[in-house]
Amino acid sequence: MANNWFVHPIRVRYQETDQMGVVFHGNYVTWFEIGRTEWIRNIGYSYADLESKGLLFPVIDLAVSYGLPAKYDDMVIVCTRMKEFTPLRMEFQSQVRRVSEQHFKAASFQSEEQLPGELLVHGGTKHVWVNEHFKPTRLSKLMPELYEKLTNLCKR
Repeated sequence: MANNWFVHPIRVRYQETDQMGVVFHGNYVTWFEIGRTEWIRNIGYSYADLESKGLLFPVIDLAVSYGLPAKYDDMVIVCTRMKEFTPLRMEFQSQVRRVSEQHFKAASFQSEEQLPGELLVHGGTKHVWVNEHFKPTRLSKLMPELYEKLTNLCKR
């Protein structure tokens, strides 16, 4: 069901590194969130749009596998794509990759093989659609236009 990878660039800032000069491990989780936020924005919505309709999107599961470290001033891209989608749940895959200047821009890629750069970290998050009272809700009922857009993305 996975669709295209959306890519968002980040240059590693000094405050994101630890005493060893590498990116602190918790920052990758933040970068996964940035990737999801920008992925949603890329399809025409924002978290503020969702929340204004009474729809929340909490993380219910997180997986992160660390391969190689990013370091201060590295150019990395956060690659995000929807892996699974139902009216109640959604799952994202994420990767952080070190890239050269020529690949340091927002883009979209159809397959993992097309993604540029060196894979550093990979993982993903699972989410459930809930209302403002944190009760599970069906996206197809609360925001049918978003549900239709996501369904169409799955068909690609």
